Amino acid sequence: MTNAAYTHIQVEQAGGILWVSLNRPRVYNAMDGQMMQELAHCFAAVGGLTGARVLVLSGVGPSFCAGADLEWMRTVANLGMEENLADAALLADLLSGLNSCPVPTVARAHGAVFGGGIGLLAACDVVVAADDARFSLSEVKLGLLPAVISPFVVAKIGESHARALFSSGARFDADRALRIGLVHQVASATDLDTALHVTLKDYLTAAPGAAAEARSLISTVSGRPPAEVRAETIQLIARLRSGPEGREGIAAFLEKRKPAWIEGESR
Repeated sequence: MTNAAYTHIQVEQAGGILWVSLNRPRVYNAMDGQMMQELAHCFAAVGGLTGARVLVLSGVGPSFCAGADLEWMRTVANLGMEENLADAALLADLLSGLNSCPVPTVARAHGAVFGGGIGLLAACDVVVAADDARFSLSEVKLGLLPAVISPFVVAKIGESHARALFSSGARFDADRALRIGLVHQVASATDLDTALHVTLKDYLTAAPGAAAEARSLISTVSGRPPAEVRAETIQLIARLRSGPEGREGIAAFLEKRKPAWIEGESR
């Protein structure tokens, strides 16, 4: 995966971190068809990368993502139903790819985060936001709906907050985003990257395989009674405990050393 393959996003892998940056700063990183195609391709390719342990999604310039590019939307609106269905499906595919990414995902949110930008946040595991970030599910202001992003947003903030925000398109600040669960940590704009790196450090000290499977575990047990998932969870912990990461992690703890998956340690 190289930047040569992309024009609307930047991708760099370093030290176990896959940095993915929206790169249309002139339009506040508003998404058009090309950007969505590139994001969908990028997220689908993560599983084939070696050494990637966490994905960071951010935006170049003054904003994380101002939603959809209105000029592009006007063009799409003049196309036929098939073209509109294809474009909507592309957004659904990239959000699904991000939501089911094989490594943990962290978003760095700043500036304007509107419409589809909120969908991107909702599909990530952790969101670290600047205290001056501003948010809006603004689709109704344009006579539209947050339809494709709604499964991810409702799962993240719940029906009550979705009912308050979907129909009004009201703007809200980072404190409210934190209260409703869209954002997990708020930092001053000057301290945003420091806060982000503290979060990343936790992921980089977790066992890679276990961290990836922990994300799948949530989907496995969510909404199901304990008795229904009993056999699956018992089998899962038994397999991991007797596997190489589980044995190494327990041994490292008892021997008061760092486990092998932390850089600089040997097995």
